[in-house]
Amino acid sequence: MDINQLSEIVKKKILDNKIIENVELEDKSFLHKNHKNNNPNKFHIKLKIKSKTLKNMSRIESNKFIFRILDKEIKSYIHSLQILFI
Repeated sequence: MDINQLSEIVKKKILDNKIIENVELEDKSFLHKNHKNNNPNKFHIKLKIKSKTLKNMSRIESNKFIFRILDKEIKSYIHSLQILFI
């Protein structure tokens, strides 16, 4: 899977939730390419999620919510995930 395919899947899964208004995905893999354990088949991504509901939740609960949605992708294609709620 390449980053474009992963991006489409992640955005669709997140936006399928009515409480999420918008999501932006940024590939940050290039920042980690020289790391010892870097795997070119796993990506480092940054998500900016616009959601009043998630922003009003505790940081732990809102992150858990997103991790549940992206469980399969995290296990298979995502090495690092940074989430910002706006």
